Amino acid sequence: MPKSTTGAQRMPGLSDKRTAFVQQYLIDLNGTASALRAGYSQKSAKKIAAELLADPKVRAAIDAAIAARAERTGIDADDVLRRLHNLATADTRELVEYRRTCCRYCWGLDNRFQRTAAELERARADFLALPVAKRRGRKFDEQGGAGYHAKRDPNTLCGECFGDGVGSVVIQDTRNLSPAAAQLYAGVKQTRDGLEVRMHSQHEALRDVGRHLGLFKDKVEHTGADGAPLIPTKKTDLTDDELAAIATGSRR
Repeated sequence: MPKSTTGAQRMPGLSDKRTAFVQQYLIDLNGTASALRAGYSQKSAKKIAAELLADPKVRAAIDAAIAARAERTGIDADDVLRRLHNLATADTRELVEYRRTCCRYCWGLDNRFQRTAAELERARADFLALPVAKRRGRKFDEQGGAGYHAKRDPNTLCGECFGDGVGSVVIQDTRNLSPAAAQLYAGVKQTRDGLEVRMHSQHEALRDVGRHLGLFKDKVEHTGADGAPLIPTKKTDLTDDELAAIATGSRR
C-alpha cells in the first residue's frame, strides 16, 4: 500500500488527505480541528469535516481504526461506559464529609464542660502544681468529668448547643477510596483557606453515560448552508431529576 504525503499508510479507497483526516480524527474526535491538521484550509475546514464525516468510506475507515485501536489497547466501549458510570455514581462523601458531632457539654455530667481522660489528668496535675497558697481552700473542679469523644453524636437534650452539636468538614484518607471514588478524585490543592479537594465532573459523566445508552435524542439536519451536510447535534438539556434517574438506572 502506498504511503500518503503525510507519512501514514494510505487507507483503501481514500486519498492522502482523507487518510490524514481519519488519522487526525482519532486524536480528539473533533472534525474541524482534524480537517485543519490534515491540511484543509481554515475557510473550508468546518464544511469539509461535515462532508467527510457523512462519507460512508471515511466513516467506515474511522470505525475500523477505532476497532483496531480498541483491540490493540484492550479497551472497548464497555470498559469506557463502566468507568463513566462509576464516576457518575460515586459517593462524594468518600472524599469530603460534613459532620455534626457533640459539643463539649453534650455528654458532660450535669451538662458541664467535658474533657477527655488525658485532658482531665493534665488539668488535675496543673492544679496540684500550683503553690499551696493558691490551692488553699479550693478543690479541683472536674466539671463534666472525663469521656469526651469528638466523634460522638450530639445530645438532643444538651442545654449548651440544644442538640445541634458542632459542625466540621472532614477530608477522607484517599488511600482507602473505593474504585468509583478513586475515579472521582482529581487531586488536592493547598489554598490560603486550607485544603481543596478536586473532583471530576459527575454531571458531565452522566451526560456521557446517557449518550452511550441512547437516552438523548439526536437532532439531525441533513443540509446546511449551500447544501452541505451538517454534523448531528445532541440534545443535552436534561433536568436534574432526569440525570438522577440515569445514575440510578431507573430511566428507560
